[in-house]
Amino acid sequence: MNNPTPAIDDATPWAAIRQGVLIGLALLALVMPPGTLVPANATQRAVPLATTPPRLAELGDAEASSDLRRMANWIARSGDHASMPFVVIDKRAAHLYAFDAQARLLDHTAVLLGSAHGDDSVPGIGGKAIADVLPEERTTPAGRFAGQRGLNTDGEDVVWVDYDAAVSMHRVRANNPKEHRLQRLATETADDNRISYGCINIPASFFDAHIAPTFSAQRAMVYVLPEQKTLQTVFGVPPQGHLAQMIR
Repeated sequence: MNNPTPAIDDATPWAAIRQGVLIGLALLALVMPPGTLVPANATQRAVPLATTPPRLAELGDAEASSDLRRMANWIARSGDHASMPFVVIDKRAAHLYAFDAQARLLDHTAVLLGSAHGDDSVPGIGGKAIADVLPEERTTPAGRFAGQRGLNTDGEDVVWVDYDAAVSMHRVRANNPKEHRLQRLATETADDNRISYGCINIPASFFDAHIAPTFSAQRAMVYVLPEQKTLQTVFGVPPQGHLAQMIR
C-alpha cells in the first residue's frame, strides 16, 4: 500500500512564529525594570520627547528697553547669575531692575548715574579724592560685578559695585540743593539723571526695601548695561537674532 502524501498544515508555521514572539516578549519582560511599558508594536518608532523651552526672565508688565529684556533673558537662560538675586541697570534709561534668584522681577526704579558718558572707569580713579575727579572722569562703568554690602569713608552703608574704582550703589544724597537730585529722580525723562561722580544713586525707600535686604542676606550680582559698547562686547550676549532663535 502506498503511503499517502502527508497533508500540509498551513497553520503550523504561523503557530511556531507566534510561539517564538510570545517567548521573546516573556524574556524581555524578565530583563526590563519594573514599571517599564512594553510597546504594543515592536516596529513602532519612538517619538522624541519634547525639549524644555529655555527659561526667560519674568518682567511682567514693566516697561523695559529691548536691551534690558535681552540681557535679563540671557541671564536667566545661561544661569550667569549663579542662582543668586541680581540687579540690572540700564544706563541709557537711567533705570534699575531688581530680580530674585529665579529671575523674577521684584521691582524697578529710576536712578542717578555718573554725569560723564562712557563704559569704562578711568585707571586709578578709586584712589582720587572727590574734589580731584574731573568732569569727564565721572563715569558709571558697564560690566558684571559681584555686589557686596560695606561702608564708605563716611561710614554710610552702601553696596560696592566696583570697590577698586570706588563705585557703589547707595541711597540718593540731597546734600547739595543746587543739584536737585530728588527732583531729577522724579522726572519721567532720563536726560537729567546724569549727575553723580559715578556711583548709582537709588531712592532711599527702594534701597531699604530691596537693595539692603538682598545684599545683607547674601551676595548678589550687579549688571550695568553699556551705553556705547554692545552687550556682546561687554557680556558675550549673542546677537539679537541668534538669541531670538534660541528662546523660541
